[in-house]
Amino acid sequence: MTLENADPIVESVVATVARSATEIRQGLIGRRGSVDAENPSGETQKEADVFADELLGDRLAGIDGVGQFASEERPDLVDCGETPGEGAYAVAVDPLDGSSNLESNNAMGTIFAVYDAPLPALGRDLVAAGYVLYGPIVTMVVATDEGVAEYELSGGERTLIDDDVTLPDDPVVYGFGGRVPDWPEDFEAYAREIETELKLRYGGAMIADVNQVLTYGGIFAYPGLESRPEGKLRLQFEGNPIGYVVERAGGRSSDGERSLLDVEPGELHDRTPVHLGNEALIDRLESALE
Repeated sequence: MTLENADPIVESVVATVARSATEIRQGLIGRRGSVDAENPSGETQKEADVFADELLGDRLAGIDGVGQFASEERPDLVDCGETPGEGAYAVAVDPLDGSSNLESNNAMGTIFAVYDAPLPALGRDLVAAGYVLYGPIVTMVVATDEGVAEYELSGGERTLIDDDVTLPDDPVVYGFGGRVPDWPEDFEAYAREIETELKLRYGGAMIADVNQVLTYGGIFAYPGLESRPEGKLRLQFEGNPIGYVVERAGGRSSDGERSLLDVEPGELHDRTPVHLGNEALIDRLESALE
């Protein structure tokens, strides 16, 4: 799968994220501290969160054919003057996923989603989604209805390294978020089974953990918790786009009952439990949570 025949608006969004990724990576230097502000989810913002948000917001909202722009770091939508679903798209981003890893200098990412409907929207309204991983190498994974491709990014240029990303049939890794004492009993019982079968890979940035699952096969989850049944991750900015990527790669996503792409949105910053990975593992999880 390549983007040669992609909608020109979608290609412009992907190209803009790719071009901005090198600047975001470089811009992390000297921006590891916190600012005196919180994002709409009540999380303390890092200087790098604000920097990445402003950079992507200015560029993505300025693309012809982008009718709405939304960011996990902003309380409200940016109206760009066109109506999504009527020849224009809505773009939602998590500018710097895992920014709490800045202090320890571990992996982070950028998530983007292109919806053919006004936000908040169903995951089924996605026409493209993907992420940038700021690892030892900066890579980008892009999903469309045609499939999933992976690129290496350098100097704003994309180099295709895999045009048919699919989850391996034999799963190897797992990563589960949230404090164990806060897990519901049914999820904890499932986790205890999985930890005897797979290798733990969890680094505190969703993108890095999901990329391990895409590479090796397995399961990532940030479940609903006893203290927060709705989960931690945001549907529009994290659950939908990463669910879309994993499903296009041959896996499954779930909120515990259904595909994340079928979860009805309420507010822009709604949260959801997120479970992603090989189909058999997600089927088992849903059965365990019933």
